[in-house]
Amino acid sequence: MILTGDGRMAEAAAKHMAATYHRLPPLPSIRDIVKLYNIRAAKKLSQNFLMDPKLTSKIVRSAGRVRNCHVCEVGPGPGGITRSILEQNAAHVTVIEKDPRFLPSLELLKDACNGKLHIELGDVLTFNMENSFPQELATQSWDDRVPKIHIIGNLPFSVSTPLIIRWLQDISLRRNAWIFGRVPMTLTFQLEVAQRMVALPGGEFRSRLSIMCQNWCHVEHKFTIPGRAFIPKPDVDVGIVTFIPRVQPQIPLDFKLVEKVVKCVFSFRQKYSKKGAANLFPPKVRSALVDQMFAVADVDPTIRPIQLTVPEFNRLCHAYAAILQQKPHLAKFSFHDSTAFVEEDDSCEKLDIGNLHIS
Repeated sequence: MILTGDGRMAEAAAKHMAATYHRLPPLPSIRDIVKLYNIRAAKKLSQNFLMDPKLTSKIVRSAGRVRNCHVCEVGPGPGGITRSILEQNAAHVTVIEKDPRFLPSLELLKDACNGKLHIELGDVLTFNMENSFPQELATQSWDDRVPKIHIIGNLPFSVSTPLIIRWLQDISLRRNAWIFGRVPMTLTFQLEVAQRMVALPGGEFRSRLSIMCQNWCHVEHKFTIPGRAFIPKPDVDVGIVTFIPRVQPQIPLDFKLVEKVVKCVFSFRQKYSKKGAANLFPPKVRSALVDQMFAVADVDPTIRPIQLTVPEFNRLCHAYAAILQQKPHLAKFSFHDSTAFVEEDDSCEKLDIGNLHIS
């Protein structure tokens, strides 16, 4: 048979599709699986099932190329996204599931995919992924291209924010999954949380989460899934967000120091930035040190926190770190537990941090 130009293109496209997608043997639909095993979404675990295979495939595609990659999926539930990952030819998939009710449906999928699926029963908030991937996948340097590893998950709303904060800290310390390099993530969040993560200065959703996420990662809101696509239907829509760790954070300081400064500044998000930042210091020296901190950082203390850029937060964090170098005991001060702080004889003289070099 002689192929025309169009025929050769069609044949090439078919070969590409065959190489990219892997057809699993016939299995009950996710909707039938849920009925078969009489699984009801647990409200206390913030569970919502996504039944539509077109949407689960779209989530996986938004992660980028997963073919021949190792994937860790968090919160697989009955296995809808898991199927899509396997169908897109991932080399191997590890799932981390807290709810043992899903084990039979995941075991059914495991039996159908020729050993490409490993199931871990555990809590993702405490699970360490260091042993979830082959050591040879680790990159030689943090500056290298991202490794052939992905983290994907439809997260319960109740754990999504504390989990991403924990993982951002892991990225900063290059531990957990990030001992392998700049492992990317594709995760679901309540739409408003997703909007906070990507919000720009001055936007209504600009928040502490905006600074923390954008400091350590390139963040992108890929698309939105309407709440009606889930069972049971949540009261909100869902945003799909991708995170690719930066080679260098925009604020290259200790995670806890950055988190403390950002949290204090945003504690009064509609007031002057100075008002929240003042909570970094005990009452006796509060006024003097917060004024000096903003002056050295060359940041206008009267603008609102939502207007501050990441580079401005960088300068504020460096100025605060310079103050702590001269008065280390101030690092122990917490506005929320000020009774536990023992004030030393702090004078209000101007500290010598005026020549601080901040990039």
